[in-house]
Amino acid sequence: IETKKSLFFISQCVCSSLSLSVSSAATFVVNVTQSSYEAEENHSITLEWTFTTRTQGSWRDLFIICEFRTSVKTQVIYVHREGVEFPESQDDQFSGRVQIDKDVLREGRIRLHVSRLRTEDSGLYVCDVKTEDGFNSGTCRLNVSAAADRFQPPTENLQPNSRGRIGVHVSLGLFVLAFSLNQLFIYLCFILSISQFLFLIYG
Repeated sequence: IETKKSLFFISQCVCSSLSLSVSSAATFVVNVTQSSYEAEENHSITLEWTFTTRTQGSWRDLFIICEFRTSVKTQVIYVHREGVEFPESQDDQFSGRVQIDKDVLREGRIRLHVSRLRTEDSGLYVCDVKTEDGFNSGTCRLNVSAAADRFQPPTENLQPNSRGRIGVHVSLGLFVLAFSLNQLFIYLCFILSISQFLFLIYG
């Protein structure tokens, strides 16, 4: 029920934001500090946006919603309104991995930290911002590559163990020695047999 209320609350805010006039949107600007980011999985990254601010005025209408978008899905990753965050609206994929620097919001800056990156975090990141001055959004792209050691096969020791090598050599030596002694014994027996045979014939 609470989740439904949060989603209903967000949809109301978005709808009210979209109802702002075109002239208001033209004067209120949201820019990305960087249009494209590259990172490696298991690392962290900070995505940044800036938006139009005034030196005077109330912040009671400040509303921020950040989304993650791919060709097949759109997920809410962060919601902020009037100084209050709504973690229950965050998609499970980003649960506990997204934070924002609230101290720099008054400067017109959004610094979104995403930790423990995954390859499936690759996609578009959109921040919609609404203040009493207007509504607008900014989009950047993040590409998360697989960790370098993920594709490296385990290193195998191609050299045989020294003990095993010595054992093989010793066994082979003993085999050759036994074979040689056996051949020598057969040869001596043959010579002895011939000698006895000749002795019997010629006395």
